[in-house]
Amino acid sequence: MLSPTEARLAASTDLDALASVEVLRLLNAQDRVAVDAVDAVLPQLAQVVDIAAERFRRGGVIHYFGAGTSGRLGVLDAAELLPTFNLEPGRVVGHIAGGERALVHAVEDAEDSDADGRADAAGIGADDVAIGLAASGNTPYVGGALATARAAGAYTVLISSNPHAALAPLADSNIVLETGAEVLTGSTRLKAATAEKLVLNGFSTALMVAVGRTWSNLMVSVVATNAKLRRRTVRILQEAAGLDEDDARAVLAAADGELKTAIVSALAGTDASASRRLLDDHDGSVRAALAAASDIDIHSTDESPPQSTHTEGESQ
Repeated sequence: MLSPTEARLAASTDLDALASVEVLRLLNAQDRVAVDAVDAVLPQLAQVVDIAAERFRRGGVIHYFGAGTSGRLGVLDAAELLPTFNLEPGRVVGHIAGGERALVHAVEDAEDSDADGRADAAGIGADDVAIGLAASGNTPYVGGALATARAAGAYTVLISSNPHAALAPLADSNIVLETGAEVLTGSTRLKAATAEKLVLNGFSTALMVAVGRTWSNLMVSVVATNAKLRRRTVRILQEAAGLDEDDARAVLAAADGELKTAIVSALAGTDASASRRLLDDHDGSVRAALAAASDIDIHSTDESPPQSTHTEGESQ
């Protein structure tokens, strides 16, 4: 059955006769469809986040597999997590059909290789999560990767814009983004990709929140690799601990520039060594480390994060 992404959109049949501003308005209006499509799958996506977080804590790896635009979006999301959340290399990995060359050059036939997908997924383990990204839901490269991941015991997810995706049987969770026909027929780099990007943003950010890579709404795991980020680190510590700039810089220096350590030191009154031990004992969670320093049950305050109600035994 033809994917909805390949159908013609009635509202854009006169696309080439429109003024530029009308083309842009039409594209913008259809982008709103992408936002609504993501809203509709949030409960299902939350279950995936909870399962991924549980596996991530056990040392599992999150893998994205895609071709073309979908593959690029997966690689982009994985790459951006490293500096934003001080994520160790290899914990979230993006795989694209055709390899690194396909990031900047179209390698259109690469998506047709089931064997390449299987090869790229060969190292996946039972604690891992494999997320297939395919607007059509039919990409052989993604199918090969999901089949191999599933055989290894990994949790598998398909994100597509096709309710009749051929790859759906390979997924423990089949997330369908109802984006429909594109303004430019078949060009899934438009709203199908926009919806996919929003899902990836939401999934990876919620995952990092769940595993303690944030505190409040602050990027406390950010790696200060340039002047802008060093200034941001100081501002975050000021926001978190109510310090002026000079004091914040002094606390950061005592913590060897480690922002989480500095926050715990400033708020708990512990030295850098004790703050590091608290963080190490609580999986790097600032909230849990501070609660332990105060001898408070971390689940007894209003600010405690909600606990997952989903387990892998539940149906998806």
